[in-house]
Amino acid sequence: MNYILADGPRREALLPFTFTRPVAEIRIGILTITEKWKRRLQTQLSFKTEAYLSEKYPMVSAANNIVIDASMVPNAEFAQLVQSLDVHEAVQYRDSIVAYHTQDVSAEPDFSKYRIKTFEGSLITIDYTWDIFSKNGEALQEDFDFITSERKSAPISDTNKLIAPENIFLEEGAIVEHSILNATEGPIYIGTQAEIWEGGLIRGGLALCEKAIVKMGAKIYGPTTVGPHGKVCGEISNSVIFGYSSKGHEGYLGNAVLGEWCNIGADSNNSNLKNNYAKVRMWNYETQGFDHTGLQFCGLMMGDHSKTAINTMFNTGTVIGVNSNIYVPGFPRNFIPSFSWGGASGFSTYMPKRAFEAAKVMMARRGKEFDEVEARILEHVFQLTKKWRNY
Repeated sequence: MNYILADGPRREALLPFTFTRPVAEIRIGILTITEKWKRRLQTQLSFKTEAYLSEKYPMVSAANNIVIDASMVPNAEFAQLVQSLDVHEAVQYRDSIVAYHTQDVSAEPDFSKYRIKTFEGSLITIDYTWDIFSKNGEALQEDFDFITSERKSAPISDTNKLIAPENIFLEEGAIVEHSILNATEGPIYIGTQAEIWEGGLIRGGLALCEKAIVKMGAKIYGPTTVGPHGKVCGEISNSVIFGYSSKGHEGYLGNAVLGEWCNIGADSNNSNLKNNYAKVRMWNYETQGFDHTGLQFCGLMMGDHSKTAINTMFNTGTVIGVNSNIYVPGFPRNFIPSFSWGGASGFSTYMPKRAFEAAKVMMARRGKEFDEVEARILEHVFQLTKKWRNY
């Protein structure tokens, strides 16, 4: 069977993260949604996404295809139901069709002619950007249970203080020394060759993915995820940091999501709670306005390749697009479009040529190449986001 992960109707509400990736490539818990499906289905998958992303994330079609709404985070029960679909059968979850079997991926399905199977269980769904951190604890626990089932953790050094060690799992090559790990309120997963340096204060849940690093003296409260090759320090609470991003110094990050290749300067902080304790409103690209999140704690959303200088401050519920550079003292506005350069005193356009020069250097430091495919994607994003830049 050929499986395709489709962006579905939630893509616009998941910008800026889906400017540069399909919905399925969002990380929540330990794994990306793609990785979760690969492990559940034991097969490769492809993507039904925007045309400008398809060069990097192509779609593969076959005689028989099952198309899945990628905003659905799979569990065992849901994956089994999806696998059972025959031609002209579909799965409905709540009020939506979330998976269907088709022999013609290019045709718009007529679900009135489909046999509908209803999924009655409970699923994590990623409907808005803030769901990525607010549902991270549940997703982390599901991933932890799935990944570590019937497996034994690698040994952990006796220099550490462990609380609820049965909820702590180290992959081979992980290193943790002279730290306190408390997994009472959530599991702690340390990926292959990941490291927690001396003096780490960790309160789970925590997912520290492959080759990620927690620097000395960090204070991390769960549920937090640090993606592959990420580097963190300072104080972090209930945040999801995608791969290859750095918050390597002191400063607070809370109830936040950072895309890939982001860098947070030393002593930068975000607010995650309004002074009047009111529920937070946040920019939603789908509605083109500031929507109610329903959350009292809601911090920073930052798209790929965006960066801050030292001592940068962000108001509660700030959204930053792709390839922006914020460096002026003071609080900038709480919606910063992609390819913006500046801060509280004003912005100018961060032209792609300059932005790409920085991206090439940052990626080369991690052994990755900023290639023409990546450049074309970001050039397209630059054009897409012009309407929000009036400078």
